[in-house]
Amino acid sequence: MKEKKNCWEIMDCGREPGGSRASWLGVCPTAMQHSLNGLNSGENGGRICWVQEGTFSPEGTGSCVFLGRYKSCSICPFFNQVKLEEGDMFILLKPGTEKVKAA
Repeated sequence: MKEKKNCWEIMDCGREPGGSRASWLGVCPTAMQHSLNGLNSGENGGRICWVQEGTFSPEGTGSCVFLGRYKSCSICPFFNQVKLEEGDMFILLKPGTEKVKAA
């Protein structure tokens, strides 16, 4: 079975702890959000990054380095990969909430 990877492993943003861009862009809140651990089989928020406050905002002020390219998580190739890999077990939102505050 293929190993399921987190967003920072697939998108290569470098914003995971110790990542190549973390020192100047900061560590992405998704990589540190322990309350999301395990959702969609990810580490912290690594496979449910679209619910993490601070990675995306409708005003275009989010910190996802791919925000300008995709404009919406629904057309991000990583979002669609997770959706496909999880199938019927796909979790769109954190149970009981819409968004998760930054860690």
